[in-house]
Formats: sequence, C-alpha cells, structure tokens
Amino acid sequence: MTTKPPDRRPRPAQKKRPEPRPPADPRAVALDVLTAVLRRGHGLDEALDGHTDLAHMEGRDRGFVRNLTATALRRKGQIDALLGSFLERSLPPKAAAVTDILRLGAAQILFFETPAHAAVDTAVSLTRARRQPTYAGLVNAVLRRLAQGGLALRDAQDAARLNTPDWLWNSWSAAYGEATCRRIAEAHLAEPPLDVSVKGDAEHWAGALGGTVLPTGSLRLHPHGPIPALPGFAEGAWWVQDAAAALPARLLGPVAGKTVLDLCAAPGGKSAQLAAAGARVIAVDRAQGRVSRLRANLARLELAVETVVADAIAWRPAEPADALLLDVPCSATGTLRRHPDAAWLRTEDDVKALGPLQQALLEAAVAMVRPGGLIVYCACSLQPEEGAQRIDALIGAGAPVARQPVGAEEVGGMAELVTEAGDLRTFPFHLDHVGGMDGFFAARLRRL
Repeated sequence: MTTKPPDRRPRPAQKKRPEPRPPADPRAVALDVLTAVLRRGHGLDEALDGHTDLAHMEGRDRGFVRNLTATALRRKGQIDALLGSFLERSLPPKAAAVTDILRLGAAQILFFETPAHAAVDTAVSLTRARRQPTYAGLVNAVLRRLAQGGLALRDAQDAARLNTPDWLWNSWSAAYGEATCRRIAEAHLAEPPLDVSVKGDAEHWAGALGGTVLPTGSLRLHPHGPIPALPGFAEGAWWVQDAAAALPARLLGPVAGKTVLDLCAAPGGKSAQLAAAGARVIAVDRAQGRVSRLRANLARLELAVETVVADAIAWRPAEPADALLLDVPCSATGTLRRHPDAAWLRTEDDVKALGPLQQALLEAAVAMVRPGGLIVYCACSLQPEEGAQRIDALIGAGAPVARQPVGAEEVGGMAELVTEAGDLRTFPFHLDHVGGMDGFFAARLRRL
C-alpha cells in the first residue's frame, strides 16, 4: 500500500478584508471644496461631485459640507470685509489655504452660531494639518476676536452690497434701477427652497410631499433628507426644476402631437415638460456626457425623447419643426441663490464672450422652424445682454420673426413677470413671500 505524499505546494494567501475607510473630517472636505472653487475655478457642484470623500460620509455630514461652503461663498463679501478689519495686511499667496480656513471659521461663527471654541479649535487644527503651523497663532487670534465682536459688526454691514461683485451691482443698477438691484441682491442671500415639476396631479403630490402648488404650476417643497428618498422620485412622478425654469416651455402653448426641438437641452427638465405634454421631442446637446445625463433623467421619468449629440449651430432637423425651445449657455447670474460660486467665478468679459454664441444659436433656431411655428429663447441670466438685447439684435438684423407677447394668464396671473415688450423676466425676489424664484428671461417669437 502506497502513501500519498503530503501536498507541499504553498497555499494561496488569504485576502485581507479592506480596512474600513476612516470618516473624513467635514471641515477639511469643505476646505478642499472651497479651494477648488476659489483657487481653481471649479463650480461648487463640480467640486462637491469630484471629492471622493463625500461619497463615504454620512448624509448629515455631506449636507454640512455643502451648506458650509455655500454659505462661505454666498457671504464671501461680508466675511472678507470683517476678516480684513482684523488683519493688518493681506496674507501672501503661499498662505491661500489659511485665508480659506479663516473664511470657513468665520462662516461658522457668524452664520452657523457654532460655539466659538469649536470653530476656533478646528480652524487651528486645519491650519497645522495643511502645513501652515506658523499661521496657527494668527488664525486663533483673528477668529477669537471675531467671536467676541463679530456679530455686532455683521449686523451693521450692508450685506446685499458687500456680497455682490461691483460689475454685477453696476449692471443691474443700470438695467433695472438701484432699488430693484438691491432687491435682487437681498434675495440672493437666502437659501432657496426646492421646486419640482410633476407629470400630473400636482395637488396629489403636494399632499404626498407636504408641498404647495405655486400660481405658476410648480410644486414647492421644503424637504428634509436626500431627494431620491422622497415619495414619487423613484417611480418618476416628478423632477427637480425651479419655478422660473419651468415657465419657458409653457410659453409654447399646447404641444400635444407637435414636433418640438429642445436645443442645449441637458439636463432635460424642459424636454421632460414637453414630452409629458404629449410633444414629439428632439433634444439636442453638443456634449456626450450631458446627453447621457439627460437620457438617464428621462429614463427615470419614463418619458420618450429622441436625443442628438450635435452642435446646434450646424445641426438641422430632417424637416422644419412645429416649435423650438432654445435655452442658451449663459452667465447663469439668475441662479446665484443656488450657485453662489458663480458670483465670484463669472466676469463681465464672460458675458461679452457668450454673446456671439447666443446670437449664432438664435439665428440657427430660426432656420429650424416652419413658417408660423413658435420659438422660445430663454436664459437663466439677469444680464440684459443675454436677454432682450439678443432678441432686439435678431429682429433688427431682419430675421423673419416677430415677437409673440406673453400674457399674464400664461404665467399664473403674475403680470409683474411680463415686460412692456411682452417678454418674460423673472427676478429672484418674485414670490419672495414663499421663497422667491430664479432670475430668468424668455422671449417668444413667431416664424414669419
């Protein structure tokens, strides 16, 4: 009888389970995000989405990071003015991280009512962790002084003026008058509510979500917790869309059975409105990534829309469309309540640079619509160069279009949303008694 020799081959090593990822410090993540916005020019949403630690944080901590960075940006003018009064001189460029640490600490003390010792201690720890130990004493001293007398100084500030860059203040004052400019700036200081558009039965979903149906037809919510967890989201009953952003698509009137083009369509809120109303929608956007996001959003809503990845200036439909909606790339100064970073990232030169693109898109849109068809041009901007001036230039150049004035009955009876020329112009202080709305411009044209 033979004995089988023992198996002396090395056994494969047992794979170790990965160590659980230690929770990230929310204030350190907020510093990374603020730095990405102010030092590298990233949008706030882009900086938040691009931070890998956020995905591993509790929902409460993620909310804190977003709220803290948004507040530091929304109140940046006030914060910088107060910090400047406590600093003998500006910090050098190599200490840029220290400046942002001071901004976050000040935001907590002045607007979060964080206990002074907590805000100061974490700021000092962050300063040392970012290899700036020589500034730890300065951070400690400045924030302690701010905690002692900062609230009284804050209350004496002209918050609206300080938090609005000069170029925006001057532009709005010239276009609308200083009183309206101030109302715009004051509205930007508040965190906006959440508006949604529903596929049907707004009253039912108002009850299910604890919301209110606005005069314009949107549903306004004040949710607590993540949006995907709210009733109706998973089954595609509604989508997030500011009340002002929902108005332009409605200006096309009854669209059931009509072919409607949606240019610069991503992320798809207006395409969803048109499809839900029965239109055959062709949504065009030049970026593959943006079209992929649009498709995902419409798939959740179970709405059929034809999508095209193309430059709308050069692209043409197989046949002229019955109607067209053009939401042009713009400075987005009408959305500063939601995107306070734009106030500090955009410049007057950006507005000027976008003008030729907007005009080219508008001229292309005219060529895509049959005679008698409607075109709605819109921009989430408060800059007149991106609104009425674009339409005046188009008509002045002899384009075969005529303004089709908007009636107050089309916008919930809110006559204040309609200009003398018959265009739509919303301001952030409209509906201020229930939380305001974004700044939007829209003009309706009929193809001759």
